[in-house]
Order: sequence, then structure tokens, then C-alpha cells
Amino acid sequence: MLKIKTFSNHSEKSKLIEENLKNKLKENNFTLTDATPDIAVAIGGDGTFIKMVKSCNYNQDIIYVGINSGNLGFLQNINPTEIDEFIVKLKNNDYKVERISLPIATIYTKDNKEYKFLNEIVIRASSLKALRLKVRVDGQFLQNYIGDGILVSSSTGSTAYNLSFGGSMVYNTLHTLQLTPIAPLNNTVYRNIINSLILPHTSIIELIVKNKEKDLFVTIDGENEVIKDVSKIEVRSLDEKIKFLRLKEYHYIKTVNEKFVKTNY
Repeated sequence: MLKIKTFSNHSEKSKLIEENLKNKLKENNFTLTDATPDIAVAIGGDGTFIKMVKSCNYNQDIIYVGINSGNLGFLQNINPTEIDEFIVKLKNNDYKVERISLPIATIYTKDNKEYKFLNEIVIRASSLKALRLKVRVDGQFLQNYIGDGILVSSSTGSTAYNLSFGGSMVYNTLHTLQLTPIAPLNNTVYRNIINSLILPHTSIIELIVKNKEKDLFVTIDGENEVIKDVSKIEVRSLDEKIKFLRLKEYHYIKTVNEKFVKTNY
């Protein structure tokens, strides 16, 4: 029988849902574990889901799924009222698995650092003054960029913070990277691409810091860090893929409608 591990945020609602889920899993002879599971279940919002995947060290052998007890819950495709149905489908192996791209950012300093992320990396100058970057894609010069910052998202992250800056939604099983400017300057002195650029997952994005002050304020999947003396950030997709569990009736377009439009014309 499948080994299952649950992850919950600290809200009372999520804790009650988690307790109910665990009881029903036990009743159906599933094994609950604190070790590496076959399936990891997040109870909360999208933030809880992202923290779950990170706490599992982005293990590509685990299948990840979310029960939404938060607000939007774009990554959480099971409602609390569907727990009984969810368990029956688990028992009957009646679900599908989608493979999702996993990007990694290498931040070049005196001590280079690597950060995997599920949604996005956001880069600003630590002073919050204009950020200047030389941008290259696959070794080809794209632009000398100046603006408030720049964001690189995965396809999964395209419907997250990326949307706030006018980025595009990308179907989550398309393996892409998206480069989205944040308040770029665009005038007779400074010319910047003002729209997001969608790239294949094989692309390597280089962001070379041209500011005199090279300390950056970096946000990776919602977690902030000031990183000193950065010369370059390189973003690429890993060969490994993260596995998301979907019920067979799940459809990306239906989810976009429910979360962003809510009409049934």
C-alpha cells in the first residue's frame, strides 16, 4: 500500500482537514509515514504546497498533491469536500501524473550558490534603485536591461507573481522559462523589451550585474534574501521533473477559469 506523508500550514482549518484525512487514510489501510513517502499531500494554499516540495528536497520520485484550504489554491487541485473521492481514486490507482519542469538558479559570488525553485526567482538591487543587467540567452546577447527588477518563472509559476507584472500564462506541462521585466525603463535613452519572453526549457538565461553596487535583493518562491557582491545569475531547467498528481477530470483550462474568471458562459 502507498506510503503517504501530510504537510499542513498552521491554520485551525488546515489542521482539522489534515486530521480528517489521516483518519480516513488509516481506515483505508494506507501507511502514514514521516520518512520519504510515495505521495506527499499539502493541506493549505499554494505556499504550503511549495514548502512541501522544498522540504522533500524536490524529490522527483515523490508524487505531490494538494488539498486547498487557503484562498486561490492554484496548485491545490483537491477540495476538502472531495477527500472521500480522492481516497477512493488513490486506492484504485485512478489518477494521472503530470511532470513539471524544475528550474535552478546559480548565483555567482565569491561562494557560488544554487537554488531550485518551483515558481519564480525575482531579482532587484538591494538598494531598490534601478537594476542594470546585461541579458544573454544561450550565449546570445539580448539586451542591456534597466528597470526595477526582473523575474524568471517556470510554466507552473507563470500564473503566480509573474502575472502581476503582465507576464503570460503558460500551460503547466509545457516546459518553459519566462523572462518578465519589472517596470523597465523605455524612452529615447534606455530601450528595453517591455513584454515577457517565453523560452524553451533548454535555454540558459544569463543575467550579468552591471550596477556599481552588486548586492541584490533576491526572492525565490516567496523567500527573500540579500546576496552580496553578485556578478551573475544563471537560470536553466534541470533534466529532472517534479510529479504532480491530478484527478482524471482535472484540466488546466478549467482551473484557469475557476481561479481567474469564474464564469460558465
